[in-house]
Amino acid sequence: LYLIYIVATMFANVSRTKLVVFGDAIATANNILASEWLFRIGFVSDVLAGVFFLLAAWALYVLLKPVNKNIALLFLLLNLGGVAVECINALNLFAALQFFSGANYLNVFQTGQLQAMAMSFLNSYTNGFMITQIFFSTWLLPLGYLVYKSHFLPRLLGILLILDFFAILSWFLQFFLLPDYGILSYPGLAISFIAEFSISLWLLIKAVKN
Repeated sequence: LYLIYIVATMFANVSRTKLVVFGDAIATANNILASEWLFRIGFVSDVLAGVFFLLAAWALYVLLKPVNKNIALLFLLLNLGGVAVECINALNLFAALQFFSGANYLNVFQTGQLQAMAMSFLNSYTNGFMITQIFFSTWLLPLGYLVYKSHFLPRLLGILLILDFFAILSWFLQFFLLPDYGILSYPGLAISFIAEFSISLWLLIKAVKN
């Protein structure tokens, strides 16, 4: 489930990267109109990724509940909060698409205005996505602690998850406090990728063996 979540998220992000040109509303509009189906698939992938992420968190809750039930419940609730915000935030993507629908009520706007409003919603999606990271970072701290304390999961995974907490939290802070210094988040993102890929791969291998 965790690996499916990662793949779905990566697909959604890659599909949007090909279409959305931040700072260029005209190019973005032309790209979306030319590949509307790809944009819609990316939207659906986003929502499904949230569902798979929540299911993965529930599976981890069941696995780690014997270690400490209250802390396991904490990381599950934090994950649920992040997924809820993420799914609501996905509405910004669909709202942007509506400006290119050609509906009659949009005739009062000029083409440039429609393109600008669509870009505004796409920017709002990016901001909303970063807000979800406060949930998706904090859930990793109790998760990493439980993995570290358990006797059936590698302690190294727990350490990586705790480092991932700091990595994503620093990304959140950099985005909102130091928006012109995106390069500062690169080392943290590398740690995050290693940590989340490692735990998903370990769980997958363990499931196959069982």
